Amino acid sequence: MGLPACRYYGVCGGCAALPADYAAWKRGAVVAALQGAGVNAEVGLLIDAHGEGRRRATFHARVDSDGRVEVGFMRARAHEIVEIDGCPLFAPALERAPAVARALAEALKGMGKPLDIQTTATLGGLDVDLRGSGPLPAGLTRKLVAAAEALDLARLSLHGVALIERRPPEVEFGAIRVVPPAGGFLQATEAGEAALARLAADSLEGAGRVADLFCGAGAFALRLADAHAVFAVDSDAAAIAALRRAAAPRVEAMVRDLFVKPLPAAELSRFDAVLFDPPRAGAAAQAREIALSDVGRVVAVSCNVQTFARDARILQDAGLQCEGVAPLDQFRYSAHVELCATFRRAKAKRRKGVLS
Repeated sequence: MGLPACRYYGVCGGCAALPADYAAWKRGAVVAALQGAGVNAEVGLLIDAHGEGRRRATFHARVDSDGRVEVGFMRARAHEIVEIDGCPLFAPALERAPAVARALAEALKGMGKPLDIQTTATLGGLDVDLRGSGPLPAGLTRKLVAAAEALDLARLSLHGVALIERRPPEVEFGAIRVVPPAGGFLQATEAGEAALARLAADSLEGAGRVADLFCGAGAFALRLADAHAVFAVDSDAAAIAALRRAAAPRVEAMVRDLFVKPLPAAELSRFDAVLFDPPRAGAAAQAREIALSDVGRVVAVSCNVQTFARDARILQDAGLQCEGVAPLDQFRYSAHVELCATFRRAKAKRRKGVLS
């Protein structure tokens, strides 16, 4: 894969210095992490999951010493902003995001504070969440609402609280439409999410009851609900609320901080399979409980090869053997790689637990 056709390449910190064999470089990062952790696993070829491009991006904004607003991405290896007017990695629905971010930053210029502007392309239009400004005076709130109208935004939020919702900022998880919480997590590309969901569904085929841990707004749970009884858990109450609105009785969902209070082995043992997709920090505490449980099949999704390798070693040491790792590239031209792996227990334990 050649260099990105972008005039900001080498200046903007979003893209990495690319080796000649790009696919082997990304796959190699997964192989090296697993070998370093002592995990025995076959790593497949890199799957291109870029699709139409990135559907979300966060812009940084600040006012310089001359009173001029700077809006863009961070400069490579520096704490400076590179002002951009476009990115070739964006999906078509995100193309006007830089102009929108600049207009909103100009509206908040009087605050004089650094600002993060998270933009997401949805079926209803751009969904924007502003972070870093602190409470706004009434005059600035009215100015932002007017800007959202003029910019034809689906929703504009401040620190996750909607200032105005003009149209539902829906996304599709399979055949189900969901309004995710403002600033909530989504996979970077639609193609990446769909590829991960297909891999997970294939690995979970035949499982009756499935626990979806770190479920977010239901990207996996809602797709799996047609073929499985799904119990979904996440610490984000707004995401769980969005999942419940979309799923009705199809998915049982719970708000629970799995870092502080992982689902214990006795509860996990009621399930035929477990899927977990944690943040970059991984899921060490939850992996230990999975290891202690009777669960015979586990699907792990991760965007951090190092924490995945750590958690995979926990599962391996408990007799859950990795059947294979599929690396996916939805972060094109960056060092990041997504992955999906399946684990099976060589011999099922005999223990019964009670779901509480």
